[in-house]
Amino acid sequence: MTHKIAILGASGYTGAELVRLIATHPSFEIAALSGDRKAGQSMASVYPHLRHMGLPDLARIEDIDFAGIDMVFCALPHATSQAVIPGLPDQVKIVDLSADFRLRDPGAYQKWYGKPHAALEMQSQAVYGLTEFYRDEIKDARFVAGTGCNAATGLFSLLPLVKAGVVDLDDIIMDLKAATSGAGRSSKEQLLLSELYDSAKPYSLGGTHRHLGEFDQELSKAAGREVRVMFSPHLLPATRGIVLTSYVKGEAEAVHGALEAAYADEVFIHVLPMGEVPQMKDVRASNYCHIGVVGDRISGRATIVATLDNLTKGSSGQAIQNANLMLGLDETAGLLAAPVFP
Repeated sequence: MTHKIAILGASGYTGAELVRLIATHPSFEIAALSGDRKAGQSMASVYPHLRHMGLPDLARIEDIDFAGIDMVFCALPHATSQAVIPGLPDQVKIVDLSADFRLRDPGAYQKWYGKPHAALEMQSQAVYGLTEFYRDEIKDARFVAGTGCNAATGLFSLLPLVKAGVVDLDDIIMDLKAATSGAGRSSKEQLLLSELYDSAKPYSLGGTHRHLGEFDQELSKAAGREVRVMFSPHLLPATRGIVLTSYVKGEAEAVHGALEAAYADEVFIHVLPMGEVPQMKDVRASNYCHIGVVGDRISGRATIVATLDNLTKGSSGQAIQNANLMLGLDETAGLLAAPVFP
């Protein structure tokens, strides 16, 4: 059975990544693409690397006929999904890639995003899209809110440790390096080649990064009490990828064991042998996440290194993984391509 797919926001990076991945999906057919600022243009003119796919032209959302559409991926800018998703037909299933529906608490949303949520009824229906931890809920969901790419990397590293009780919950430090595609495709002065090349830039320090809302929500839920981590993100002069180094108080062997146990049956998350650590290129353009653990010279301390591709496992690949579950398909469909190296 072929499922007809609409991608809203197909002219952005995550939208284009959805199209690239769906090219090899055995059960998906792209029936509609939106890109309001580029409406009327072909995808080939916006993304020449997709020229071979015979895709529909980009349209405005209001001009799309959703009759016969089975799944809608919303790869829209922040705050736009809140205006669009409530108006979609009841028969379609939805995976949202924006930040609009990730936080369950309206007060938390207002705290991190600076304004009240505009679609509270839909917010209450959204299932958090961290697939490996919400698989059962996602299977029965009509509407899934994908995680932030930084949040996914950190939660894959830490959730099993919090649940197993092998780390000090009040002493977690996270140092994250992210490539520029995580900031989207729109023009930004700080992302110009001459501004970023040959450098690395810390940003949103001091507990101000919006993905901290997801860490607060998910780690506290897993622990059964409030958990607050220290998180310092940095921007790298790279196109795609995230590498996160987390420092925890806990025995390294116990940390490694908890991660191995949690992910023993997971296809897309690989825990490396003790003492080995991954790099960003190990997972480039793939739906895989690699995690390594190293003991410290200070007894009772461990370092965890996790890497994933922000556009794939951190966003569009995760979205397809969730859509597969929602449509009753094999969870891995269209997602088993090996990473691209070098």
